[in-house]
Amino acid sequence: MLAKTALRRGFAAVAVLAASVGCTVQPATGEPGADGKGTHPLKVSLGPAPEPPAPAPATTATPAAPTPYTPSERPATRSPEPPAPKTTAPPAAPVRSVPRTLMAAGTTSDQVRELQARLGQIGYFDRAPTGYYGSVTANAVGAFQAKRGLPRTGTTDTVTWERLRAMTRTPTADELDPPTTKPVAKPDPRCLTGRVMCISKKSSTLAWMVNGKVQSAMDVRFGSEYTPTREGEFQVGWKSRDHVSTLYDSPMPYAMFFSGGQAVHYSSDFAARGYSGASHGCVNVRDEKKIAALFADVRTGDKVVIYW
Repeated sequence: MLAKTALRRGFAAVAVLAASVGCTVQPATGEPGADGKGTHPLKVSLGPAPEPPAPAPATTATPAAPTPYTPSERPATRSPEPPAPKTTAPPAAPVRSVPRTLMAAGTTSDQVRELQARLGQIGYFDRAPTGYYGSVTANAVGAFQAKRGLPRTGTTDTVTWERLRAMTRTPTADELDPPTTKPVAKPDPRCLTGRVMCISKKSSTLAWMVNGKVQSAMDVRFGSEYTPTREGEFQVGWKSRDHVSTLYDSPMPYAMFFSGGQAVHYSSDFAARGYSGASHGCVNVRDEKKIAALFADVRTGDKVVIYW
């Protein structure tokens, strides 16, 4: 008890001393004591507390001047990229139809006959239409194509045909089926009676006559000087619609034999080459339509007269 009283007095004395020297007594903070038990009741601070430093006067910052630079040092500026150009798909190329072949070498038809007649109207075909598309017709078509700036093929396609039709008129019956290229010769007196194939070497024509009247006429050609066609009066011995020569291995359609192996028959070579060729003695006809009709009319035993 006496010890505690003395301790209080000691603290009081310290407090008085501190007050006299300007110290302040701070309340206990609850920090642990040296012995780890309890807390200090007082915390003594010796001397006056230091004053805080005066705040620096407020200043307004002056913006720094821009740094000068030369044009070469100018900062690179990226110009905006131009918008991508709008692309428009090119228009599709027009589809051109390929000309279709209508007639070519070897064709036999009424359309070929019309082709030949139309070519004849403008001076490209100088003979009677035959209906057979041979080398003469091909050459005529080729010349027509070259003159009009068309590909010179010699075949008649849709373009060539339409161009020709636009330049010509519809052929007449006489233009399509003229009696002969040359005028029919005056008939031999032996041709004036009965049923006769009256054949003139002078005019290169055959006239089918019944009792002195011409029923039909057609162009013909004869054998060469080495294989001449016989002259005189004969009779049709026999007929062969699809005959083939056993001697020359050549076709002889609509054959009407009158003297041994000599006959009146259709010749595709005559239709193609005209009078530039010759037969082996037969009487060649180049108009297939006409000789087909003649073959149907002629009978075995009818006369055949060949003369100049």
